[in-house]
Amino acid sequence: MNKITIDHLFLTYSDGKESLRDINLGIAEHAITVLFGPAGGGKSTLLRVLNRLNDLADVTLVAGKVLLDGENILDPKTDVIRLRRKVGMVFARPVTLPLSIRGNLTYGLELAGVRDKSRLDEAVERSLTQAALWEEVKERLDDPAVALSGGQQQRLCLARSLALEPEVILLDEPTSGLDPISTGKVEASLQELKQHYTIVLVPHSVQQAARTADYAAFFLQGELIEYAPGKDIFIHPKNKRTEDYVEGRFG
Repeated sequence: MNKITIDHLFLTYSDGKESLRDINLGIAEHAITVLFGPAGGGKSTLLRVLNRLNDLADVTLVAGKVLLDGENILDPKTDVIRLRRKVGMVFARPVTLPLSIRGNLTYGLELAGVRDKSRLDEAVERSLTQAALWEEVKERLDDPAVALSGGQQQRLCLARSLALEPEVILLDEPTSGLDPISTGKVEASLQELKQHYTIVLVPHSVQQAARTADYAAFFLQGELIEYAPGKDIFIHPKNKRTEDYVEGRFG
């Protein structure tokens, strides 16, 4: 079952650069869908469309539909704040708030009107556990978030998104600056999280794409070239361009 259905999506930036051309894609519920391909292919742009972050960019054209649970999120009447609570985003570079570890996790909830301490404490422990960070920080929740290592900060940003209990998690190269151990922890967390969330991941390498993908979509110069289950697209790609990229002939 698809959580998100993208129907004939076009997007053009104001400089005339066409970033997405006629994208048709279903994103499965409770699975990891990986968007992969060379830089400039439109992967990050598509992520931003999925929670309307493209509203903040110089875009001259957005056409088509993006259906989340059957509702078109590109409709001008969409409540964007509500959408972004439902569809969380984690960027390549961890950006922690100038608060404590706990404060980073409760800030969004408090902004949404949650004041009950037991509910806030539960959200802190749950989200940190889901992000594989609880055991490392549970004794230092009042320490500044900036005191954490880079890998820990990235997992804190993931936990911050999870604290709001979204339904979809978007991740744009979340391990690009991390060491192999931290990368492994993030990837392991994602395999657990997909039981409860729909995950869309732009990986930092073809290898990561192959390790994590339940489904994978190959993008090239704004076009969706091929989409298939991960186990198929990385072993038996049907399109020659996909095969050439996977085997390292370009990119």
